[in-house]
Amino acid sequence: MTEFEHVTVLLKEAIELLKIKHDGNYVDATLGGGGHTGEILKQLTTGTLFSFDQDDTAIQYNQEQYADEITAGKLVLIHQNFRTLTAALEERGITQVDGIVYDLGVSSVQFDDGQRGFSYNYDADLDMRMDQRQTLTAKTIVNEWPFNDLLRILSRYGEDRFPKQIARKIEQHRENAPINTTFELVDIIKEAIPAPARRKGGHPAKRTFQALRIAVNDELKALEDSLTQALDLLAPNGRISAITFQSLEDRLVKQMFRERATTPDLPVGLPVLPGQFEADYTLLTRKPILPSENEMIHNHRSQSAKLRGIERKNY
Repeated sequence: MTEFEHVTVLLKEAIELLKIKHDGNYVDATLGGGGHTGEILKQLTTGTLFSFDQDDTAIQYNQEQYADEITAGKLVLIHQNFRTLTAALEERGITQVDGIVYDLGVSSVQFDDGQRGFSYNYDADLDMRMDQRQTLTAKTIVNEWPFNDLLRILSRYGEDRFPKQIARKIEQHRENAPINTTFELVDIIKEAIPAPARRKGGHPAKRTFQALRIAVNDELKALEDSLTQALDLLAPNGRISAITFQSLEDRLVKQMFRERATTPDLPVGLPVLPGQFEADYTLLTRKPILPSENEMIHNHRSQSAKLRGIERKNY
C-alpha cells in the first residue's frame, strides 16, 4: 500500500459534531488520508458515505485502504473537487445528506512530498497543484502573471507584509531567467524582505507560498461554491462540521454559517406569526472548537486549527 502518513486534526470532535445516524447518507468533502472517512464508516450500518478528493494519490490510497467498504457499497470515492458536490451526488441519485465534514487546507502528505512543490522546505518544481490533471501551476503564476495580479494574490491570499517588494523582485528575476524551483523562489523572497523582518514571524516564504497555493487551486472560491451547495444539500437535522487552518478560510466559513443562521431583517411594524421568519439553520459553535493542549503538543500542524458547525432545523 502507498505510504500515506497523516495525523487527522480534531478527528473525534469533528465527527461527534455530526451526530452520525447509522443509516444516514454522509459526505467527507476532503478525503485526504481517510481519517474522517474511517471514523464515519465505523458508525454506519446501512448508511452510505461519499468521499471527495481531487488528489489522485488520496484516491488511490483509499481505494486500497477501504477496498472492502467500497465493494460493499458502503463507501463511494469521488475523484473530483468538492465544488462539484451537488452534481456529483445527483449523478448517484442523492439529493439530500445527513452530514458533511470538511478538513480544509493541504494534507500532510502533500506538504511532505517534496516533488509536489507545496513546501518551502524541499527543493522541487514550482507546482502546488492539488489536482494534477489541471494545467495551471505555481510556476505559471510566478513567471507569467502580470505584476498587478501577483501583488493582488500576495496581498489578498498571503496577507503578506511586503507584497509589493516580493512581486517586484519576482518580476526583476524572471526578466533574466525563468523561476523554476521552490528554493529559487525562497531566495528571491528572502532578498525582497528586509533583514530584521526575516528574523521573526516564522519562515519568510510561508505567506507567499500560501498565497500561490490558494491561487493555483482557486481554494477560497471553491470553498464558497462547495459550502453554498452543502448547506442546501442538508436534510432536516443535517449537520456540517468544518475544520480550517488559516484565517481566510475560517473567516469565510464563519461568515457563511452566520448568514444562514441569522433571521432576515424585516420591515418595522410587519405582523409576524411565531416562527414565520426564523432562520432555517442553527449554529452549533458560537466560538470555534480548538485542539486540546495535548493534541497541539503532539501534532504541531493542529495549532492553527478551528472547528465550526451548523445544523439545518427540522420544521
